[in-house]
Amino acid sequence: MEENADPDRYAPDAGGEVRLRLDLAYDGGSFHGWARQPGLRTVQGTIEEALAKVTGSGRRQDRQGLGTFSAPAGKEGEVQEGWNPRLVVAGRTDTGVHASRQVCHLDLPADLLASCQGHMEVDPEQALERRLRHVLPDDVVIRSVTRAPDGFDARFSALERTYVYRICDRPGAMDPRLRGFVLEVDGPLDVELMDSCAQAAVGLHDFGSFSTPNPGGTTIRKVLKVGWRRVPRVEGDLESGLVEFTIVADAFAHNMVRSLVNACLRVGAGRQTADWFRGKVETPAREGATGPIAARGLTLEGVAYPPDGELALRAQAIRARRTL
Repeated sequence: MEENADPDRYAPDAGGEVRLRLDLAYDGGSFHGWARQPGLRTVQGTIEEALAKVTGSGRRQDRQGLGTFSAPAGKEGEVQEGWNPRLVVAGRTDTGVHASRQVCHLDLPADLLASCQGHMEVDPEQALERRLRHVLPDDVVIRSVTRAPDGFDARFSALERTYVYRICDRPGAMDPRLRGFVLEVDGPLDVELMDSCAQAAVGLHDFGSFSTPNPGGTTIRKVLKVGWRRVPRVEGDLESGLVEFTIVADAFAHNMVRSLVNACLRVGAGRQTADWFRGKVETPAREGATGPIAARGLTLEGVAYPPDGELALRAQAIRARRTL
């Protein structure tokens, strides 16, 4: 995630708008990532089309499988180009990456939010939540829709994000029900060695060996916690025996997590040394051995925010371009 300004960001409460926080989850397997792209199925595009549909706003040609819809006609029967939804997300996941705890915000005109109530005896936010659940496909789940506190920005106010990558290193042992969320590799991994070398990534570093910057951005990030572990074997537990990589950082650069995982796997499989990994952290140099691994094992599992009174200050601070 980069610190450069987001052109889709709306000013809070501008023109009678209400800022809402949406907590959601999705199976990224059939999406071309979070960010909307013309002609492709994306998480952002799917939810924005659903928002336009349930609020009756704008006129958008559906590319997400939700049908074609438009705003009410004007005085002379013309179709009015109304408000178009624009979501701002905590972390833009790549193609095939999943999320169990994603967060985004939306600035919605107050009158459109009120219109969502209809005959439902619930508050407008709950009404919008119900309507979205009714029209969204089953690989996207809206966990909650709430009114955001003052100063909240899903992207810039976030303190940290947590990703988990899951691997099965015992051929034939993986439960097939997990095939869309776990990467299967041939042969056992040295999990303790992988965990030891991964600790070099903790702290403020230039992760240029493992990521590429967006225009105007950097690959400098602060990793708060990182670790590899083998899930204890428990009878009946789907994840029993899997190898898990957990990383917590204030933000992530493009492909950073999957590239770190790939580099650690090279060490764990005996193809590289721990010193090689540490050298890649200390001296940024992008090359093939540190490219991203398959997306399907990666899930965004948490986004943390400061207390309400510190949201605006956090958003202001994180916009500054980072240096070492």
